[in-house]
Amino acid sequence: MYAVIKTGGKQYKVQKNDIIKVEKLDVDSGDKIELNQVLMIADGDNLTIGKPLISGGKVAAEVVGHGRGKKIRVLKFKRRKQYLKRQGHRQDFTQLKITDIAAA
Repeated sequence: MYAVIKTGGKQYKVQKNDIIKVEKLDVDSGDKIELNQVLMIADGDNLTIGKPLISGGKVAAEVVGHGRGKKIRVLKFKRRKQYLKRQGHRQDFTQLKITDIAAA
């Protein structure tokens, strides 16, 4: 059984006991949360697709922790103009462990 969920403007295919990294959520480590934006649930040959969301579909997850991703280097450069700008960025994330997938 797997589901496709939407959180933080991105979509994730998840199964039970998966650990995923999503955009930072304002919750504490160890908390249990429910993700209500379920786009699709597949259970063997039984496939449920939402229009666009499944009403009553829920994915339960536990917050494992928070962190920051790898540094991304941004470089802006214009030749022959003596222009060079360097910048770095690290995106915050929340790590979730999927505990349950439930349809309506």
